[in-house]
Amino acid sequence: MLAQTGFMVDETRRDTEQGAILFDARRLPQASPALLDPSHYDADAIHGRGGRGAVWFVDTPAGAAVLRHYRRGGMVGRLVDDRYFWTGENRTRAFREFRLLAELHDRGLSVPRPLAAGYRRDGAFYRADLLIERIPDTHTLAERIDDVLGDLPCVEALGRLLGRFHAQGVCHADLNAHNLLIDSRRRWWLIDFDRGRLRRPANGWQQRRLQRLQRSLRKIGGDRRPNWMAAWGTLQLAHDDERNRSQ
Repeated sequence: MLAQTGFMVDETRRDTEQGAILFDARRLPQASPALLDPSHYDADAIHGRGGRGAVWFVDTPAGAAVLRHYRRGGMVGRLVDDRYFWTGENRTRAFREFRLLAELHDRGLSVPRPLAAGYRRDGAFYRADLLIERIPDTHTLAERIDDVLGDLPCVEALGRLLGRFHAQGVCHADLNAHNLLIDSRRRWWLIDFDRGRLRRPANGWQQRRLQRLQRSLRKIGGDRRPNWMAAWGTLQLAHDDERNRSQ
């Protein structure tokens, strides 16, 4: 059963004064670069911030959305913050993530629908932003760790979700407990596909992605919960079964 309903993403490109934007013309027929600028929104249209101050929850003509400004992390981020070396439009972080999300959405996988993406050139560098649909009534796995680990059918559903992604060659660059969302109907969603890509399905990298998630869960104390061993075993088995069935 498809996780998403409605029309496929209608990717449309438009030049801007300093770069270009991509947008889903079905949802935003009158898209402009202002949609990617948090200062464009009235105070009552912004419903909080997150992600080191680089994420805004906003109301748009397409409904509730998440606006993200791309920022570097680690030591490099202290030097160049939100600037990336220009290597061509199709290699910008925003355009690549928009197109990957559009592909996954159109396949029926549980990801937020992309609404708009844009970049602005600045000499040898560029800055970029992404606007995606906000999935309502969700919490991260990290926020619901106790509840989830104590509910093996819920853990199994998560394992099957990851198995479906991996069967289709979806390699998430940062699979962790903060990028997995569970909604009020106990459905799972995967978010934040920056640097994600499609690869040939093969067990090696898929298992490494799961190990990354396991490290993330250990970091927030998941392995100290009473049901940890049963929960992780359930997730692994469900993942492998779904991946094998779906390939």
